[in-house]
Amino acid sequence: MFTQAKNQLQTIRDFIRLAVSQFNKAHLFFGHGCATAFDEAVYLVLSTLNLPLDQLEPFLDARLTSDEKMQVLHVIERRVTEKKPAAYLTNEAWLGDYRFYIDERVIVPRSFIAELLQTQLAPWINDPDEIHSSLDLCTGSGCLAILLAHAFNNARIDAVDISTDALTVAHRNVADYELQKRICLVQSDLFSGISDQRYDLILSNPPYVNAESMARLPREYHHEPQIALASGDDGLDATRVILHQAANYLNEHGILVVEIGHNRKLLEQAFPRTPFTWLETSAGDEHVFLLKRNQLPG
Repeated sequence: MFTQAKNQLQTIRDFIRLAVSQFNKAHLFFGHGCATAFDEAVYLVLSTLNLPLDQLEPFLDARLTSDEKMQVLHVIERRVTEKKPAAYLTNEAWLGDYRFYIDERVIVPRSFIAELLQTQLAPWINDPDEIHSSLDLCTGSGCLAILLAHAFNNARIDAVDISTDALTVAHRNVADYELQKRICLVQSDLFSGISDQRYDLILSNPPYVNAESMARLPREYHHEPQIALASGDDGLDATRVILHQAANYLNEHGILVVEIGHNRKLLEQAFPRTPFTWLETSAGDEHVFLLKRNQLPG
């Protein structure tokens, strides 16, 4: 099929149409940055051709060279046969306007906390300049730590992950944004490797997938490090540790912000006396909670 396509297809429009058809035929899952087969086809074709990702229309009827056809067909075939998330094929992922290098040592960045940082966590933080220290737990590729640095100009940031492989990727991204003097990367299992630090703000997008859901994940997710996804039978193992220990690492008026996926009901049942504030995101108010230090359990 791909040999025939190379001989018969000519334009970017042709190859996007082919990609959409093949993606739908293969029943691919889209949950790592693109929402539909069309969105992912456009992204992969434009990225492979080194064209601007936000300017499809001027190039739709551009004819491809033989080498370009081979490159585009190769990436389409890999997406269909390997079922890797597109971000692993291009080694890049985006959160808003920020681009990050990624590979299979880290999960593909996706976090509703990134949306909240666009407004500097207003109204919960009145003066962003007063945030002098912050902690990003489970930093992965370092993406939230980098967004923290841009949202809070005066903040010194510790970014923690249990995986040394993930921290290697994070080092690359921190260097790409020239933030080595503001972001300190630390190998640690949650708080275990942190000394007597106190922070104005702690953020975390920890593992939160329960055992049943892990067993049912689409094939695309199995290319990601399971240690960054799975969190016990109910998905709350990491979140429990964070809730029980965070007060020891927050300043008197510090706040904690944690993303927990679809676990709001279970979390409220597990901590019935904890007054969670659920933050509004593009997906609703069930995925990210905020607590002040004096509201934390224990």
